[in-house]
Amino acid sequence: MRRDSKLSGVLHVLLHMAEHLGPMTSDDLGRVMQTNPVVIRRIMAGLREQGLVRSEKGHGGGWTISCDFNAVTLRDIYDALGAPEIFAMGNRSESPGCLVEEAVNASLDDAFEEAQRLLLDRLGKVTLAALSRDFHARMVERGQAFDPQAVHEA
Repeated sequence: MRRDSKLSGVLHVLLHMAEHLGPMTSDDLGRVMQTNPVVIRRIMAGLREQGLVRSEKGHGGGWTISCDFNAVTLRDIYDALGAPEIFAMGNRSESPGCLVEEAVNASLDDAFEEAQRLLLDRLGKVTLAALSRDFHARMVERGQAFDPQAVHEA
């Protein structure tokens, strides 16, 4: 089963950008994420439309954060990505002709809706700043000194 890792990837990119001194090019971010810079540009363009990042062209240009890490939640990022499907599971048929399948669908629909509500509620409580603090705590825990360049290359 294929997982949609776009939210995780975007959060990863945003945290790297926050730790990096100055703008990061699509090439820089592509290396960090081990993906093609074209993929980065596509993702970042969507985030730019939502006011989360901005870009500067030319020498010394690149992508920078334009949002308040203390105010933006993981839910905000999820919504900015177009609210991708959370679950890969679903009903066998959306319009069953069988009463057994109707009962199964009703039960699964309730469970999926409750799980989605819980997840989205949790995403709405975690800010980008909290995620950044967790990263820094993990660095301290491992006895690593803060080095923006090392973070950029991690």
